[in-house]
Amino acid sequence: MTTTLRPTAPEQRTEDGGRSRTFEVRVNSRPVGGVTVATDDRFGPRFGRILGLAIDERDRHRGRATVAALAAEEVLRGWGCRQVTVSVPADAGAALGLAGALGYVERNRSMSKPLAAAPALPPGSTARPLTAAEYPAWVAESKAGYVQDWVDRGIPRDRAEAKAERDHATALARGHATPDTVLRVLSHDGTDVGTLWVALRDRSAFVFDVHVDPGHRGRGHGRTLMRLAEREALAAGARTMGLNVFAGNTPALRLYASLGYETTELHLYKVLH
Repeated sequence: MTTTLRPTAPEQRTEDGGRSRTFEVRVNSRPVGGVTVATDDRFGPRFGRILGLAIDERDRHRGRATVAALAAEEVLRGWGCRQVTVSVPADAGAALGLAGALGYVERNRSMSKPLAAAPALPPGSTARPLTAAEYPAWVAESKAGYVQDWVDRGIPRDRAEAKAERDHATALARGHATPDTVLRVLSHDGTDVGTLWVALRDRSAFVFDVHVDPGHRGRGHGRTLMRLAEREALAAGARTMGLNVFAGNTPALRLYASLGYETTELHLYKVLH
């Protein structure tokens, strides 16, 4: 039996060079699943994504998904893509195993936890709002760190810089005065040691940036900043907290796990030769 992809609709194109197309996965003439391939609008037309790859339950464990994924990669190569990403739920063990076997590696992951009681800050630690005067230097440093995180994980610097500009412009649309945004400075024994950026969305919150100044790292201030994030979120009515952590940031992963955050989705990538 031969596993192939069959288009279900014409290819979609955008003015900026974006492309996408949805396919049925077929064994001979029988549909057994589906997949969508698209260029990645976060980074441009040389970056692709495989979305929603699914095989019907009765046809699983027969190599259908492997062939479909490889065929999807070939479509993206034909479009000129040189890198592909997939996002896999953390509890999808079979899908994670398949991605690993095909050479995908983790770039970053999504984590979250339910919020209950507001944790206390340790003695000597206090927080204050980031001031308007402090904002320009803070946002420049935040962008620079974000850019480097992407560059370190295979994204060309110009693409990483463009993404940082877009993401910060969206999340901080009104700068220091952006509504539903928590910008705080953490002090310990009267010395500023770090900063926090949290976005509030209805009954959920998202930690965009936790930064401890280099000279004050290794002293538990990252944990204090996360406690502060949860306090601020609960005070605003949030009941869940989410965050992103880049692969290789082992101290952050250990910190978040110790605080009860669990991985919900892994974001993987592969270079297409």
